[in-house]
Amino acid sequence: MDITDIPLFAMLKSRMGYLTERQRVIAQNVANADTPNYLPQDLKPYSFQSHLAGAPSPPGPMSVTLTNPMHIAHTATSPSQIPVKAPKSMDTETTLDGNSVVLEDEMLKLTDTRMNYDAAVSFYQKSLNLLKMATKAPGR
Repeated sequence: MDITDIPLFAMLKSRMGYLTERQRVIAQNVANADTPNYLPQDLKPYSFQSHLAGAPSPPGPMSVTLTNPMHIAHTATSPSQIPVKAPKSMDTETTLDGNSVVLEDEMLKLTDTRMNYDAAVSFYQKSLNLLKMATKAPGR
């Protein structure tokens, strides 16, 4: 029996994978903070309900489309299986070069993601310790 066969651990694994992918997307937004016409992206909110309901896995990785012949072609495929929301529409935070990445917002998202990841890891460790305690012989 694999530990991920236990629903609690499967959900925690899924949640940690989501948070890892969200951190990658936020890092991509920060890295492109000076790229003209770049619109930040974010993941759809994670839902334990969809995991519990046995929702089908999301579609495969996103493909990259060149919108300008001067762009460098992206050759690697993303290992992500989590769909990314459409970029934000242009708003008052958009700079003159068309970039709408707000570093303060990205740092808040990054902090929130890190706190949620730490909480998931802590819960995972506590659950493992409970399993270890349950499997020990009495009195040891």
